[in-house]
Amino acid sequence: MMAEPENMVLHLLREMRAEIKNDLAEFRNDLAEIRSEMRSMRADVAADFLAVERRMDEQEKRTSEQIVGLRRAVVEYHSVVVGHGLMISEHEERIKRLETSR
Repeated sequence: MMAEPENMVLHLLREMRAEIKNDLAEFRNDLAEIRSEMRSMRADVAADFLAVERRMDEQEKRTSEQIVGLRRAVVEYHSVVVGHGLMISEHEERIKRLETSR
C-alpha cells in the first residue's frame, strides 16, 4: 500500500495539539507552584496574627499593671495628704453630709 502524502492541515493540527499539551502541562506546574506559595503565605499570615495577638496581650497586661500601680500611688498620696488616713473621696462625702445637714 502506498503512503498518502501528508495533509498540511493535519500536520498543523498535530503541531498545535502538541503545543497546547505542553502549554497545559506548564500551566498546571505554575498553578501547583502558586498553590504552594499561597499555603506558605497563609501560614505566614497566621503566624503574624498570633505574634501580634501575643504582643497586644503583653501590652494590655503591662498597661493594666501600670494602672494598678497608679491607683495604688493615688491612694497612698490621698492618705498622706489628708493626714489622718482619710481618703479624699471619704473626706468629700463627709463634707457633703455636713453641708446637707445644715
